[in-house]
Amino acid sequence: MAVDTRRNLQVDPRNALNELTNTQWMVETKSVWFSKPPRRDKLKAQHPATYAESDIIRLIEFFTKPGETVLDPFLGSGSTLVACAESGRRGLGIELVEHWAQVARKRIDQNKRGAGQEVVVGDSRLIMPTFADSSFDFIVTSPPYWMILRKDWDHKVKAERKSKGLTTRYSDDNDDLGNCESYEVFLEELGKAFAQCHRVLRKKRYMCVVVSDFRHKSKFVPYHADISRVIESQGFDLEGITLLVQDSKNLYPYGIPFAFVSNIHHQYILVFRKNS
Repeated sequence: MAVDTRRNLQVDPRNALNELTNTQWMVETKSVWFSKPPRRDKLKAQHPATYAESDIIRLIEFFTKPGETVLDPFLGSGSTLVACAESGRRGLGIELVEHWAQVARKRIDQNKRGAGQEVVVGDSRLIMPTFADSSFDFIVTSPPYWMILRKDWDHKVKAERKSKGLTTRYSDDNDDLGNCESYEVFLEELGKAFAQCHRVLRKKRYMCVVVSDFRHKSKFVPYHADISRVIESQGFDLEGITLLVQDSKNLYPYGIPFAFVSNIHHQYILVFRKNS
């Protein structure tokens, strides 16, 4: 079959989602991405769990057009809003902990295109109900991890955070979902947040959730599968999964020489859509 190269060099007039050409669109649908994050600046390095702005920019530019609105209900150090600034979108991020909200604001202020990005301090389960229905074009976030930052220091934590005097947990706040004692309660509370995400997202638009699986003591937790079920139960449809390979991460001798313990060098980008 002949390919119309002219159409592939320009944005299809039927494309209401983004400003990518057909060729650019096709490249971004590959189910494996290789993350190539730049070195983290001092502000970003303070936070114990971050993702690369370069990866989030790719998502934002695929799922929105310039000027559209993006929500991150678990903002952290502000990477989503930095990505919004770089890509010409209007972002709003909700962060529970005032310290991390301040870090996010400083990072946004350092960006020449940061004007118009908004940081709201509070519990996303309580803040989002104040938003109007269907008020955002796209949602992208990395939700909290259950108890993962409260476990005993392993090789990675000792080498990459404790030795440098960096914090090893989000907070001690009782409202911090990462501090839930029960994994089932943790998932249930996350479900409340994602129910609000479904309400405030416009119909037929998308939400991307970036997560890793993890170990809790001796148990391997398939977090991406568990959180997918939670989100689908709130009305979203899972449209696909992109594997985000993190080849630049360090290797550590977990389990040697007694047992297999994986060095987890990938994340999952879970792509959901509000179809109803």
